[in-house]
Amino acid sequence: MESEQTARREALAGVAGLLAALLGALAGLAVWFPYGHRGLFGAFEGERNADVLLLGLPLLVIGGTVAGLTVFTAVRGRWRTALGLAAAVAGLAALGYGLDVLAPPQAARDCGSPC
Repeated sequence: MESEQTARREALAGVAGLLAALLGALAGLAVWFPYGHRGLFGAFEGERNADVLLLGLPLLVIGGTVAGLTVFTAVRGRWRTALGLAAAVAGLAALGYGLDVLAPPQAARDCGSPC
């Protein structure tokens, strides 16, 4: 009887972790979408920034997933794991800023006075 309840708790925790990761990935996609749309379709004279799709989308989806898992582990009281995951989120954010994966196309940024 006791092992059955333990198994159910572990299964419920696994499902909750999966949902947290899924919600985090969807949040990352929601954050990426405005930048991705502008970088792929809103460029000046047809110029596009493919880095928004090739680097930005995976980085934000992975970052959102890790952020969701960070919150999940913090709620469960596993502070060392949550701290490690938070460090991973910070590293992914630094990588994203360093690679400038959410940058608009170059022509849209340096349009000059006519824009």
